[in-house]
Amino acid sequence: MFALFTIPKAFKGHTGVIQTNAVESWKRLGCEIYLCGDDPGVEEVAKETGTTWVPEIERNSYGTPILKSAFDTIAARSRAKVLCFVNADIIFLPDLAEAIRTVSWRKTVVAGQRWDLDVEERIDFNAPDAEAKLRARLGTHGRLHGPYGSDFFIFWRDPRLLDIPPFGVGRPGWDCWFIYHARRLGFRMVDATGAITVVHQNHDYSHLSPKSGSTQDGKKWKGPEVAANELLIGSDKRYFTLGDATHLLENGAVKRALTYEHIRSRWYRLPELNPWLRPLHRLMGHLTPQPALRALRRLLG
Repeated sequence: MFALFTIPKAFKGHTGVIQTNAVESWKRLGCEIYLCGDDPGVEEVAKETGTTWVPEIERNSYGTPILKSAFDTIAARSRAKVLCFVNADIIFLPDLAEAIRTVSWRKTVVAGQRWDLDVEERIDFNAPDAEAKLRARLGTHGRLHGPYGSDFFIFWRDPRLLDIPPFGVGRPGWDCWFIYHARRLGFRMVDATGAITVVHQNHDYSHLSPKSGSTQDGKKWKGPEVAANELLIGSDKRYFTLGDATHLLENGAVKRALTYEHIRSRWYRLPELNPWLRPLHRLMGHLTPQPALRALRRLLG
């Protein structure tokens, strides 16, 4: 048993359609499901879908729900040892539950890249061919997102990992910081892109405005909430991505991430994760990169 929780926006229009699709997909995973927040429609959808409504989520001065409040509330309510935070527009398929059964969970965090897909209609997950049709659509119209902008984290409940700053939900940077946070605490960071199909249903960003504290200009986020997140993160060097994973989940097994790219990233992040190694890192930086990285790979292998 694991507990999945999310903080939906109001269930109206296209947003309501894709969020309902997401919740219906989660119901087939055999987990606890918590819908957090009191935006319009959340209580009603929780009742209709047989999930648990958690209205008591704190908000910041811009009215944005605070992630830490949801993390703390679910940790207090659920007895599940494994927790999953996911954005409310994400469809999971049954391979998620299989991946969770595969992983040895103590001191482990799992994330993965998503597939971006245009979805305008309600999906009937009770139909016997629903999963096959969705996978076919991904094959022809889906686009694999880059190794940044993580939309979900599955993690072993640990008070240290749950101790996060008061980030606003849906605002940039917190997910990159969370990967850094897990790595700093010595958790395995598992990239499960090769094992979990994660469908992000595309949407607009009409919920953002200067009044809400952030806007999106093309692909660039700006506004006071963005600046607040940057202040909480503390350093540009703490924007970690899935490229900073320590392990990969592929072919039903977790293995060390020992590609050249992963080793290079590990070397680059070394002084941020281990400040006491900064002098050695500077000294070794005088070596040519290729021999140093090959030696490090042999050491870690």
